[in-house]
Amino acid sequence: MATRHFLTLLDLSPEELGYLIQRAITIKNGLKTHGPTYTPLNNRTLAMFFEKSSTRTRVSFETAMAQFGGHALFLSPRDTQLGRGEPIGDTARVLSEMVDVVMIRTFSHENLSEFASASSVPVINALTDDYHPCQLLADIMTWTERQGHVRGKTATWIGDGNNMCHSWINAARQFAFQLRVCCPEGYDPDPAVVAAAGDRVSIVRDPQQAVDGADLVTTDVWASMGQEEEQARREADFTGFQVTERLLDKAANDVIFLHCLPAHRGEEISTTLLDDPRAVVWQEAGNRLHAQKALLEFLLLGRIDN
Repeated sequence: MATRHFLTLLDLSPEELGYLIQRAITIKNGLKTHGPTYTPLNNRTLAMFFEKSSTRTRVSFETAMAQFGGHALFLSPRDTQLGRGEPIGDTARVLSEMVDVVMIRTFSHENLSEFASASSVPVINALTDDYHPCQLLADIMTWTERQGHVRGKTATWIGDGNNMCHSWINAARQFAFQLRVCCPEGYDPDPAVVAAAGDRVSIVRDPQQAVDGADLVTTDVWASMGQEEEQARREADFTGFQVTERLLDKAANDVIFLHCLPAHRGEEISTTLLDDPRAVVWQEAGNRLHAQKALLEFLLLGRIDN
């Protein structure tokens, strides 16, 4: 099987992504029923390279490999020659000789792409400044579990036009739902990413209008990692864009709320929103494990019929 990478949702076809979502649900149900007895990745090794801090990404990938019978290696710039100036391509070629798959959480999407170009084993984007596709696998999985097929439904993104927003835009293209992006002037997502999505995506300035009748509402922190110095200015600019229980009341009756976490209560969400039954963020976080299991299995073994 030719090497496949997962740098954005566009690296897989809509049909392949649909398969991954259903496969993740199957894997999750099997784990609940039988425990971690399915071990298709015996003696396989995942190298996990982190330039950014992580809780959910590290724990979910490491647990996925352990439950699948494999092994995960944690690497950081302090621990590797990359941190001392070894060329990205050289590191990629070395790791390709030693491990079966590489997961990278970093700042520069360009550097990730450079690594993947030199790697002969699958490379997974575990977050860059531009995209966070693994989170979207878990998000669409959660949405599917709650409401069935997402094709034709409406999601609303409220907040910064950041890496998560870009991945939601790509998801709208690949899973065929409508996405309303609601952000203040000056915080729009990349125009090229929006344009490529065509009529799947619309930009809305009023949060009340954006959530009207929506099946799903989601947001993210106003200042992402690396933007901490902009916190005060962003809080002022995002006044009126907080997601609250009252705002969700304007959405569909069975609306769900997602957040990739960590959440800043009292900023992008009200202090009590995560206690609302419409907020399914804990299910969403747990689904990182199962969605990434399906991804690892697919990249290393291909499609599984059962």
